[in-house]
Amino acid sequence: MRRPIILGIVGDSAAGKTTISKGFANILGNDQVTRVCTDDYHKYDRRERAARQISALHHDCNYLDIMQLHLERLHYGQPILKPVYEHSDGTLVRPEYVRPQQFVIVEGLLGFSTEVMRQFYDVKVYLAPDEALRALWKVKRDTTRRGYTAEQVREALRRREPVSEQFIRPQRKYADIVVNFNPPPGMSIEEAGPYLNVRLILRPTIPHPDLSYLLEGNNNGSGIRLELGRDHGLPVDILEIDGRVSGDQARRLADAIWQHMPELRPEDEAQFGNYHDGVRAHHSHPLALTQLLITYHVLRKYNDLTRMPFAPPVAAMSRQATHTAVVSGQ
Repeated sequence: MRRPIILGIVGDSAAGKTTISKGFANILGNDQVTRVCTDDYHKYDRRERAARQISALHHDCNYLDIMQLHLERLHYGQPILKPVYEHSDGTLVRPEYVRPQQFVIVEGLLGFSTEVMRQFYDVKVYLAPDEALRALWKVKRDTTRRGYTAEQVREALRRREPVSEQFIRPQRKYADIVVNFNPPPGMSIEEAGPYLNVRLILRPTIPHPDLSYLLEGNNNGSGIRLELGRDHGLPVDILEIDGRVSGDQARRLADAIWQHMPELRPEDEAQFGNYHDGVRAHHSHPLALTQLLITYHVLRKYNDLTRMPFAPPVAAMSRQATHTAVVSGQ
């Protein structure tokens, strides 16, 4: 096997990292994907952080040097003994032996923090939902899964804001794709639910699929728009997908992306684009299309590596029964 392809997903607490990565893993096959969370590399447990008055988001609260060493090992297909942080009670527990599969998702708060870390990713994604939306997600998650009260979560958000500004948000500029979920104009975040819009900033640091059909004619009423823009002063493509986009329009964009991935048989969208709000499951076209676009980029890197003259011989990639194998030259 060639070395693994590593996808980095970074964002603040409750930005949607796990939701994005689950859909990606469902598309490629969970048996082909290893997931690693950089939040496991905390130096201190919850009680120790409280005593030291330090945030889990702070560089000094995390073993960044060990993250770097483990990313290097994963990059070369080597196993790691990964620490484990138990979010439910804030304790550090027995480490986990991790052997990377063909695709590795590294998600967490600080994954792009150093230049050494960044060099080991093949695709880098930063999640930047509207802050009011992220706060709502965090309250729902931490009250239903982590034993906090709503007031405790809001107080933690207030206390963490300066640390987020210092350590989390600066990582945005290193991403190849920036993902911004936001409520439609005139709709509250509570009402938006599965109708959240998404705005994708596609930087030219990686080649994106040909979506030029979106530039043809008048697509203003289609619910999907592609335009040229600037981000941090640099030219970018901006792909916007409305939460109420029609199923036909969503399928047209999905088909345009799938045609660039002939190695995979197109999955029914019901297999991805799903999330749980703590009460019930929902499906979102913008979420599904975001996960599909990320899959395209990871698979492109996989195929680029296959075509390199110095790449090792390629064995067929085992897939779930619903997919065809990826074989060099096919």
